[in-house]
Amino acid sequence: MEEKRLGKSELMVSTIGLGCMGMSEFYGRLNDEESSKTIHHALDLGINFLDTADMYGMGKNEEFVGKVIKERRKEVILATKFGVIRGENGSFLDRNGRPEYVPSACEESLRRLGVDYIDLYYLHGPDSKTPIEETIGAMSKLVTKGQVRYIGISNISPEGIRRAHSTHPIVALQSEYSLWDRAVEVEVIPVCRELGIGFVCYSPLGRGALTGHIKRVENLDQDDARRSHPRFQGDNFQKNLLLVKRIEEIAKEKGCRPSQLALAWLLAQGEDIVPIPGMKTVKHLKENIGALKVKLTADDLVRIDKAVPRGAVSGAPYPERQ
Repeated sequence: MEEKRLGKSELMVSTIGLGCMGMSEFYGRLNDEESSKTIHHALDLGINFLDTADMYGMGKNEEFVGKVIKERRKEVILATKFGVIRGENGSFLDRNGRPEYVPSACEESLRRLGVDYIDLYYLHGPDSKTPIEETIGAMSKLVTKGQVRYIGISNISPEGIRRAHSTHPIVALQSEYSLWDRAVEVEVIPVCRELGIGFVCYSPLGRGALTGHIKRVENLDQDDARRSHPRFQGDNFQKNLLLVKRIEEIAKEKGCRPSQLALAWLLAQGEDIVPIPGMKTVKHLKENIGALKVKLTADDLVRIDKAVPRGAVSGAPYPERQ
């Protein structure tokens, strides 16, 4: 497994990371035993970059990941996030980036993860009521205390990136990026490259749509959050399936899976790009790792770009409640 330097840090992360969110919530049925095997198999293959957040499973995901990696902590670049506040029923209530909240949120994550430090600690989106400088300033104190090695931010505007970075060096921005959603190409990625900030892509497979496995939303589990996602609804989903079909056709010609083509396309966008596909089965892990063997020519990239141009996907990126 090849590694990349994340931003201007000393963090050397695997070319493809592992998003752990779905192991505890949002994407249908859960299987802790299989998810645990997936994490261990990923580590065995050299995938060292694991991503979680305090809001995934209302803290359960951090607890799960911490338990699985307990005996292998030194092999892991561990990333988690804070700032999204949810109600007891799982509803999304608000964002909290207040300076006084930052240390307590970090301490709770450390406790759930069962670790002494977090390699990469993200603000999980800006708090509109708190200046970003105040939040990042409080996060920088965690670095001084040794509880956090590096600071990242997620889902933030180009202006917010600049303001955050001017307060304390930001080593990674995490945002949605895939053939399914290319909005960050316009301003966000250029700002990150100007400032030397690494780019971590969540939902690099369009929440599973780009795998080609989802043909009918009705076949998803009843508690799968994608059932209520705008891009999986009605006409939006039918239009988006046509885009997936184009990817499937190109993948077939290249002798690979659609998911592998989609990840290979992302990796071809720059050395600073690190996708973290969500994987909770060994089968999907092996399939996604196969992307590293897919070689795309300049002509391939042009063809893919024409097949799924920026802005082609139908539907909002999130339900209104989020």
